[in-house]
Amino acid sequence: MEERLQKLLAQAGYGSRRSCEELILQGRVRVNGRVAQLGQKADPTRDTITLDGEPLAAPERLTYVLLHKPRGVVSSLEPQGDRKTVVDLVPSKVRLYPVGRLDVESEGLILLTNDGALANRLTHPRYEVEKEYRVLVKGAPDEEQLDIWRRGVVLKDPETGKQVRTLPARVTREGPSHETTWLRVVMREGRKHEIRDIGATLGLPVKRLIRVRLGSLRLGDLKPGEWRYLTAAEVAELKGEAEGAGKRGKSGKEGKRLPQQQDNRPAKQSDDEPRAPKRLAGRRT
Repeated sequence: MEERLQKLLAQAGYGSRRSCEELILQGRVRVNGRVAQLGQKADPTRDTITLDGEPLAAPERLTYVLLHKPRGVVSSLEPQGDRKTVVDLVPSKVRLYPVGRLDVESEGLILLTNDGALANRLTHPRYEVEKEYRVLVKGAPDEEQLDIWRRGVVLKDPETGKQVRTLPARVTREGPSHETTWLRVVMREGRKHEIRDIGATLGLPVKRLIRVRLGSLRLGDLKPGEWRYLTAAEVAELKGEAEGAGKRGKSGKEGKRLPQQQDNRPAKQSDDEPRAPKRLAGRRT
């Protein structure tokens, strides 16, 4: 059966579908000796597909890892100076890629996987998958500041340079306000440095930022630097949400909302899942 090349590349572990599209656009992919075009289909059982002259690898076993990214660790595949990357913290026989990003000074939930189709569904802006954060800001925000955040804030898009309004978000206080205040923020988009830029715009500088949820996937009680494999039930639920998000993205209709407050306990690991070590060498303190 013919499939789009970006899907075949993603299944073989070369990244998300979006990143595999870039490989095609760069002219690095060939089908039967000819440079491939974006949108082209091929049948791996009949066609010879190569990347940089090397035959396409056989599809890898799909792997899903939940990591608590510590502060100071890079959430991309490219290191920055002597900083470690998230993939350095999770030894794996298959190539894993982070789903979305957290900046160096942020921490919390990062999903690592070689499932390019799921990664695309969870990160593409059109699908608006929920992400939840605990945010420590300087000062004591008043209701006017929080209402502006909830309705959407006009920011400069770092990629286009244009002024854009952020999507509405759910923002609540977690406790009494003193010199700093913990907020819980639930949003459906993830522009670069968005939460920090919103805080700066509203006069609420962000001191700490922790992602605690991606869709139904929760950070739970994992400590910084700890990781575990997802259970089969968690993977199935994520994929179901991703499909629902896809339908919402096409129709523009809102999907089922998750409760405002979430139980952050990790899901129980199934007996047939491999067990990962909890703490890894080099964990930051």
